[in-house]
Amino acid sequence: MAASSTTAFTASLACAKPDSLIFLRRSAGGFGIRSIAMPLRSRRRLRRGGTRCEAVTDIGVKGASNSRASSISALEQFKALGSDRYMKERSSIGVIGLSIHTAPVEMREKLAVPEALWSRAIGELCNLNHIEEAAVLSTCNRMEIYVVALSWHRGIREVMEWMSKTSGIPVSELRDHLFMLRDSDATRHLFEVAAGLDSLVLGEGQILAQVKQVVKVAQSSGGLGKNIDRLFKDAISTGKKVRTETNISSGAVSVSSAAVELALMKLPASYALSARMLLIGAGKMGKLVIKHLAAKGCKRVVVVNPSIAKVDAIREELEDIEIIYKPLTEMFSSAAEADVVFTSTASETPLFLKEHVENLPPVSENLGGFRLFVDISVPRNVGSCVSDVKTARLYNVDDLKEVVEANKEDRLRKAMEAQAIITKELKSFEAWRDSLETVPTIKKLRSYAERIKSAELEKCIQKMGDDVLTKKVRRAVEDLASGIVNKLLHGPLQHLRCDGTDSRTLDETLENMHALNRMFSLDTEKAILEQKIKAKVEKVQS
Repeated sequence: MAASSTTAFTASLACAKPDSLIFLRRSAGGFGIRSIAMPLRSRRRLRRGGTRCEAVTDIGVKGASNSRASSISALEQFKALGSDRYMKERSSIGVIGLSIHTAPVEMREKLAVPEALWSRAIGELCNLNHIEEAAVLSTCNRMEIYVVALSWHRGIREVMEWMSKTSGIPVSELRDHLFMLRDSDATRHLFEVAAGLDSLVLGEGQILAQVKQVVKVAQSSGGLGKNIDRLFKDAISTGKKVRTETNISSGAVSVSSAAVELALMKLPASYALSARMLLIGAGKMGKLVIKHLAAKGCKRVVVVNPSIAKVDAIREELEDIEIIYKPLTEMFSSAAEADVVFTSTASETPLFLKEHVENLPPVSENLGGFRLFVDISVPRNVGSCVSDVKTARLYNVDDLKEVVEANKEDRLRKAMEAQAIITKELKSFEAWRDSLETVPTIKKLRSYAERIKSAELEKCIQKMGDDVLTKKVRRAVEDLASGIVNKLLHGPLQHLRCDGTDSRTLDETLENMHALNRMFSLDTEKAILEQKIKAKVEKVQS
């Protein structure tokens, strides 16, 4: 290896924390070492334009033997840096998933997890070797998995493999539609989701209720640790604050109301309100469909549902519209008498296929001659094959963008108002999380002091002898030693305690933490993350 190459390689390792070390086969006679690294202080800002430094070195056969000493020196320096990213970094908060912005409904429905199965999914995710905490948010517009990963790279890989296994979609295909965010970016994303900024319909209220439900399910299934718990509770608080302090919810519509708007847009204006409306499913979204139909002036709707109880409850609440109940056995006969069919059920298989629709009686020419199917369910309730029927028109949640685009400028203005609140709440959460970094140091410092105390006590007791060391004297000596340790530790520990609310105090606290780690060589102890990973592996294998 040429001296300049060795120097460049060693320098790249010394000045930066490698994010990956890749051995590349160059040819039959040699190989290359490629170190992709980034300076420690630039690591978190990489996504925002941070630096990226690379060193590429080719090692040929000719100089291999002569460079052995240099190579060993470089690798020893690499090890001495303690650059194992899996053990030296704190655990990461991350989100991996897809949404209406990144994936079509055909893919989202394969990955959708019904609320009844959230608990099982959380349990499976927490059993992965590098996942410590987990929560699942699955709605008609998104499927997102929030985790605390003991190792970011390995944890995310395990989650991707889990998603592939449960959906039957190859990882290579998933990658084209997944988004992955880490730490502050993941936190901001969830805050935006809870505030309704990431919804198809800006400011919609249903997503906040769904985020609350995630907390409830995760708590009962044991997936909620201190990080995910605080993350989601702060997200809920942020969502409420955005809706209270801005006008983002004024005039905001839900997916259900957008579905009603879309249906009315597709009908001739003069006959729209006289169209025969049918709703399949009387759940939360179905109820909102009825509510918005009534608000638009519709006077009658037929509702098909497994039981009449939910329909009766909606009747009592919405008195301005006539609601006719039909059992599931009359679903197809009810569709034959409808001009517009809304579907909103939790069925995992389509309710309507081509053969169910093609023989239905024609719709009046006054209404365009087409029967409209507006499917707001994920997985879809109406098969895509229905679009092949000449007398039918099929719309799903992805088609609602047409309605939303009409208010694009207003959406952007309201989003800017909300972002200021989200940024403030994000800083507060990050400060709280940074304050947790001192906890391991506090534990290690106290453990270090206790070991010294125990060793010195043992020496003292041996010197004193049994004839002098009564129980009373022994207790007094132990109390004295403990008192001295506590007095000595009081000052340093006070400077490690911080609630994260004051950024200046937090910076000072973190500086104190690093100083104590260096002075007492606390970082040479076995990494806490390493212990956790080992415990996870042993638990899974047992």
